[in-house]
Amino acid sequence: MILTGKEIIKERKNGNILISPWSEENVNPNSYNLHLHNELLVYQNDLLDMKWDNPYKRIKIPEDGYILKPGQLYLARTEEYTETKGSLVPMLEGRSSIGRLGLFVHVTAGFGDTGFRGFWTLEMHCVKPIRIYPHIGICQIYYHTTKGEVTEYSESGKYQYSNDIQTSKLWKELELKR
Repeated sequence: MILTGKEIIKERKNGNILISPWSEENVNPNSYNLHLHNELLVYQNDLLDMKWDNPYKRIKIPEDGYILKPGQLYLARTEEYTETKGSLVPMLEGRSSIGRLGLFVHVTAGFGDTGFRGFWTLEMHCVKPIRIYPHIGICQIYYHTTKGEVTEYSESGKYQYSNDIQTSKLWKELELKR
């Protein structure tokens, strides 16, 4: 089951959803709009290796915009910090207005875990060159409810409490196998 906008407001008041900063203007019929922070990360190497922490460079998005190019992966984050408690599962999708410009806001990581706390990292890429701007409503978070016993995302999860853009941490899993 997906929560309606009114249920998102209710669960926020009950303490099961935290979105900060919060504005009721961002509540939709069954989601909440999240905004693009003013920084991007871009991997520096053409070849990415799953077994290593790949180097990257940080780019500030100027107020007059930054042009994304096709064939490049850009990591970004939301301005909003979110937390979920109880039986709620956060999910992330691009806004339709953004998708209609050929901008994808996540490659595969739109699925959150029950109990996730942090900023959302966006894996952005585009079909055509596109100028983006900081603070734009870039995506929407929505919530499913679970059925059965709830196990929250671990306090030691590799992306838990993220306070910045997160590069892949798959290398941490593979490091244990080396």
